[in-house]
Amino acid sequence: MTKIISVFNQKGGVGKTTTNINLSTYMAQLGKKVLVVDADPQGNTTSGFGIDKESLEFSLYDGMVNGSDLNEVCIKTRFKNLDLVPSKPELAGAEIEMTAMKNRELLMSVFLKNADGIYDYVMIDCPPSLGLISLNALAASNSVLVPIQCEYYALEGVSQLMNTINLVKRGLNNKLSIEGIIMTMFDGRTNLSLQVVDEVSGYFGDKVYKTVIPRNVRLAEAPSHGLAILEYDEKSKGAQAYFEFAKEFIKRKGDRI
Repeated sequence: MTKIISVFNQKGGVGKTTTNINLSTYMAQLGKKVLVVDADPQGNTTSGFGIDKESLEFSLYDGMVNGSDLNEVCIKTRFKNLDLVPSKPELAGAEIEMTAMKNRELLMSVFLKNADGIYDYVMIDCPPSLGLISLNALAASNSVLVPIQCEYYALEGVSQLMNTINLVKRGLNNKLSIEGIIMTMFDGRTNLSLQVVDEVSGYFGDKVYKTVIPRNVRLAEAPSHGLAILEYDEKSKGAQAYFEFAKEFIKRKGDRI
């Protein structure tokens, strides 16, 4: 059965796109069939895979607003086992158009129905806001993967995040659960990073992954080259961390590597 997972946090700059790209590429390398959905109008996941947004004929906008089939919109990446539903800037206007549409919160669920049984994982990169696109992603998902940055203000958004997930559970998707919490931009030299990990672990318990993603220059540089970290510098600390995270993620799901 295909597992649909939203990578979501209403706070921006926490590493959602970096996590989605690198977790997905390593899972594909480990033999899992993965579909990445770029649901952010900025299209950073699309460009992070080195794809020219202007050259695209179809995007997620067509799938959600125009009713295009997944097979029309989905494109191959240069990674074996990894496909992408790309995003273009026109997705920014989709929420206005969707407002008048019937079952407007379920458009992504309908669009992704043909992914079932084809992919092991569908990973949705959500925008950093709770608009109609994010609601669609959460309504279509089995669970939510939450990246949390190891900085003070990250803690302030945790209760808001939980409120959002509970609202979606009550109103749209009662099966939605928290997949796990991945701590990002960790700096072991600072007490703050250690304190944030301790506090988040105290709140979420075993939902927090043992792997932490370090603050790493190579991770920050890779997207500007349109490369995943395993292509850009597979020996970097960031690459090693995402590889370990991918293995931990798959094992927690009860899947074999």
